[in-house]
Amino acid sequence: MSVKTMNVQDIAKRVVNKEDLFVLDVRNEDAFEDWKIEGDNFDYLNVPYFDLIEGIEPIQDKVPKDRDVAVVCAKGGSSEFVADQLVEAGFDNVYSVEGGMKAWSEHLEPVKIADLKDGGELYQFVRLGKGCLSYMVISDGEAATIDAVRMADVFINFAEEKGAKITHAFDTHLHADHISGGREIAEKTGATYWLPPKDATEVQFEYKPLEDGEDVKIGSSKISVQALYSPGHTIGSTSFIVDDQYLMSGDILFVDSIGRPDLAGLADDWVGDLRETLYKRYKELSDELVVLPAHYMTNDELNEDGSVGKKLGELYQDNHGLNVDDEQEFRRMVTENLPPQPNAYQEIRETNMGKISPETEKKREMEIGPNRCAVK
Repeated sequence: MSVKTMNVQDIAKRVVNKEDLFVLDVRNEDAFEDWKIEGDNFDYLNVPYFDLIEGIEPIQDKVPKDRDVAVVCAKGGSSEFVADQLVEAGFDNVYSVEGGMKAWSEHLEPVKIADLKDGGELYQFVRLGKGCLSYMVISDGEAATIDAVRMADVFINFAEEKGAKITHAFDTHLHADHISGGREIAEKTGATYWLPPKDATEVQFEYKPLEDGEDVKIGSSKISVQALYSPGHTIGSTSFIVDDQYLMSGDILFVDSIGRPDLAGLADDWVGDLRETLYKRYKELSDELVVLPAHYMTNDELNEDGSVGKKLGELYQDNHGLNVDDEQEFRRMVTENLPPQPNAYQEIRETNMGKISPETEKKREMEIGPNRCAVK
């Protein structure tokens, strides 16, 4: 029997629908502990590939025969070898994950957030393997991306399928945990690339400065993307209000946490800006705005439809990072609870500045691992 395969699209559906899956991860233990495929009803067994080269005896009694088993490795080769051995041993419920964790890291799951006023649409692209969230506003044949990730063609092709052309590409800030696709989208489509100027002092390319109060129309409808200067994660961080209903908060505010201010090494300087944005600027906004962040931490933040988002008023009730009255306590909470820096974050920043231009495979390696943009 040949080895059956499972693609990352199928795994994504199982995550969103909270379906059952047994994951046999054959990467090294440290890689597994750092980052894995996560699902609410997934069970795991992690045994390194090198422990299974001479046979599957160490795991034969630990792998179930009555449920689907997905064998995953870094790129898809080792998992196929292990899955083949399991098939030879009589398992007919085993699948090798095509492309491994690299493919999982790059998969984008589009979710329709809403129909907007005057016939527009808003989509969220959930990068389940990295916790990244990107957006597309479509109206009257035009489209705009917000915080698009590296896989530029996914956004370009999606817009084309919807009968639209991307005319604007926005980044809320200079990203440090993943490589932006905004500039590549702009180069391929002729779209205008927008970036907050305070984050762009070292960039090596042309961009349009995104200033506070900027109001950009998408299509001929009245859908607007209104920029709101909101520093704290970076000094230039800028939020967007779309259609007077949605607050694109970038990496300033998440559903279950708040943004970290240290990725440029300036935590003590920027924590005050972070508090100012969260406790004053955002406080002046409507509680009815739906917060749509650029990242999420865990699958607990996924809504029933697989989207991530929550009303601002609810976050002021439920999000601990928004309920620390004492400023010094807030400062301590933020600066003393920072997770490890994202993998290769300095190289990623330099790539997003246009200072270096790594090959695709190198970019993939730079992005391996979980997102780490939030204060824990």
